[in-house]
Amino acid sequence: MDEPVLRYWELDRVGRGMAAWNRERPDIDCSGKAVVGRILHLHDIILRAVDRTLARHGLKYPVYAVLATIRVSGPPYRMSPTELLSTLLVTSGGLSNLLRRMEADGYVRRMADKRDGRGVIVELTEKGIAVADASMADHAAVERELAECLPPELQDTVAKALGLMITVAER
Repeated sequence: MDEPVLRYWELDRVGRGMAAWNRERPDIDCSGKAVVGRILHLHDIILRAVDRTLARHGLKYPVYAVLATIRVSGPPYRMSPTELLSTLLVTSGGLSNLLRRMEADGYVRRMADKRDGRGVIVELTEKGIAVADASMADHAAVERELAECLPPELQDTVAKALGLMITVAER
């Protein structure tokens, strides 16, 4: 007789929570938690791993995200706050505060946008470029390490499925 297959997804934090929901509130379909709950939980796990890696460079993820985003924009390593907001997962108020701290730390400088006198441009300083360059390979490595539990073909499937969820949810 074959031993039962371990269904690890039933034993993780989300699976245990769903079992409790099903026991206590069987009238509520909580099936969305199987995906959304795990994404939320994984977000925390990933952010802790990324922050541990970035700590070697004196960074936390929000600062790194701005540095790397501007760095990969190419020379002269400048972007408007609006351009940054379109790629980052922060609010405009959050970005303003973050940029203020980053400027005080010497990573960026903010200057008037010559194309629009009312606008601002955020430019990496030499220190910002150096820290971005030093941390980008480590950040990419931790992302690969986190994803390597999935075979490459499953990584592609998961990436496409998550991309579809994001596209539909952002409509």
